[in-house]
Amino acid sequence: MNQVKEIMISSVLLFALFLLISCSKTPQDIQDDSGEVLQEKETASIDKGEEAADSGESSFYIPKASEVENQFTVLDAFPNLSFTEPLDFQNTGDGSGRIFLVERRGYIYVLDGATGTDKELFLDISKRVDSSGQEMGLLGLAFHPGFEENGLFFVNYTTSNNTVISGFKTDANGGIRVDAAGEEIVLTFQQPYSNHNGGQIVFGPDDGYLYIAAGDGGGAGDPRGNSQNLETLLGKILRINVEMKEDQLNYNIPQDNPFAGNQKGYREEIYAYGLRNPWRFSFDSSSGRLWAADVGQDRIEEIDLIESGKNYGWNIMEGSQCYNPPEDCDTTGLELPLYEYQHSEGRSITGGFVYKGNSIPVLKGAYIYSDFVSGYIWGLWYDGKSGPQKFLLSESGLNISSFGLDEDGELYITAFDGKIYRLVKR
Repeated sequence: MNQVKEIMISSVLLFALFLLISCSKTPQDIQDDSGEVLQEKETASIDKGEEAADSGESSFYIPKASEVENQFTVLDAFPNLSFTEPLDFQNTGDGSGRIFLVERRGYIYVLDGATGTDKELFLDISKRVDSSGQEMGLLGLAFHPGFEENGLFFVNYTTSNNTVISGFKTDANGGIRVDAAGEEIVLTFQQPYSNHNGGQIVFGPDDGYLYIAAGDGGGAGDPRGNSQNLETLLGKILRINVEMKEDQLNYNIPQDNPFAGNQKGYREEIYAYGLRNPWRFSFDSSSGRLWAADVGQDRIEEIDLIESGKNYGWNIMEGSQCYNPPEDCDTTGLELPLYEYQHSEGRSITGGFVYKGNSIPVLKGAYIYSDFVSGYIWGLWYDGKSGPQKFLLSESGLNISSFGLDEDGELYITAFDGKIYRLVKR
């Protein structure tokens, strides 16, 4: 590992930092900021209170600072329930109102979102999941778009040295415990280190393909150069078709993947590359944009809009700054972040969603995200034309591992204190 410096923080934060989301911020991986007060960088700004058009599709309101700046707090959504290291929150989209909570150690629980008074074990794969490393475990869950008819869902987890994407089938109407013996492995790839595993899996709302976030394989600075290497799946967003199988694969390569059919040995599953540790990505169903939060190395946390075939720069760049080499790097063909912030504000970004719910009208159209270390929750407004506008919504004090949506598009927050929260106006 590179030269390092131990970060002196409280025992509670250190414990949380050692867990999954602090993937880039382990004591072996953090370098000192030399006491420098770092300033946040914005690509551009939009005047507060401006109304803007969302890619020409619909208008949305950019609020004044007084309407949103530190105007929110978090409320325990299910006071009678608690979980162990919850890090994913999903719904099936089948009208049942059920909510599914993923625990890092290898359990998935189901509960009635309307009452939230009880939880039932839905799947237990803890014996095949290796969660011994602080960034390992059961990391992602995605329900098939046709779950109501076919009962299919997929998970992303780590073993001692691999990432595994696999599928299960259940009675979609039953809510009963799933037999773990029914697992069908779809894809595996090796992880050289225990950290930087990514973990999110999402079905594309328009194409129905499965998108997979894969980190660079770990180690400070991407020592193996995985993110820029198109012959490996590490440091990428992948895209596969689980409806079909080809050759000896349990999936099919979509024909419009950027490297499909290449003769250079590039992995055809790759959709985008040059990522360090994408921790949570999501689609905005209105604009079709794919939002991804990429955890930084020593200085910068970034938000990217992912597009097919694009190179997001790591490890040539960290955010908008040169990393390897530290100066005068060649940025030709690299995609800069939509937005980034420095480590004076937080050290491990947690991606979220563009809010579409009705409970908090002033946040409609904003991308809601957080930082696992600082606990800050922000809203980022972006109209596709002008630069993004960011507001701090809440200083939650939580180690926020993930965000989730219920069937009504209302936002939930999973935190490593074991609770599930909602963001509410003060």
